[in-house]
Amino acid sequence: MLSRLVLLSGHTLKNNGSFGACLVQASRSFHQSSQSLAPVPPLPEKGGKVRHGIFPEELFTLLYPKIGVTGPYMLGTGLLLYMLSKEIYVINHETFAAASIGAVVIYGVKKFGPTVAEFADKLNEDKVAKVQEVKDLAVAHLAQAVEDEKKEQWRVEARQMLFDAKRNNVAVLLETNYRERLHMVTNEVKKRLDYQVALQNLNRQMEQEHLVNWVEQNVIKSITSQQEKESIAKCISDLKVLAKNTQARATA
Repeated sequence: MLSRLVLLSGHTLKNNGSFGACLVQASRSFHQSSQSLAPVPPLPEKGGKVRHGIFPEELFTLLYPKIGVTGPYMLGTGLLLYMLSKEIYVINHETFAAASIGAVVIYGVKKFGPTVAEFADKLNEDKVAKVQEVKDLAVAHLAQAVEDEKKEQWRVEARQMLFDAKRNNVAVLLETNYRERLHMVTNEVKKRLDYQVALQNLNRQMEQEHLVNWVEQNVIKSITSQQEKESIAKCISDLKVLAKNTQARATA
């Protein structure tokens, strides 16, 4: 009966246009507020403490300073008796059905709850392990990308040094080429100078030979037969004198 009342009131409020507009405006203001930009806190892995399976421990902690330890139980009992006495809630067949379903649910939770919880925890751990593996792999890839980026930055910084070395190499090559060409020009000039010196020496030698031959021919032409005979006789007498002197030296 209470559930029907709640459904009926909810349907009435839903059909009210102004209420829907207020809800839309409130949701918009909530999503557009600065709070929506704040980081979402992580969800707890385990739920808070409860009593009797449905009542949170915070409720008892909140009511403890005012009504004591047994206050929440008395409050709940009084509220239930008040609803029954005023017929706000009427016990009917739905109540017994709900009690039966609740008993079955409680038995199922007590009987199969740990096994299901262990299975769910295992599935959750497997999912967390897979997600962690993907995260670690992504972190490793990003770390490698950072290292590669640092290496590329180092290469970019060292590129100026490489360009300087290349400029120095080009300057050395140009200097070497210049000196090779200079040496080649020097050798060619030296060859030409040596050729000119050799040519002048050859001319001088030919002039000397020509002059000697000319003098010799003229001397021979100027000698008569009588002078030739006297010269030969003079030579023979000189040879005889040299022979006697040689024999005298040999005997002494």
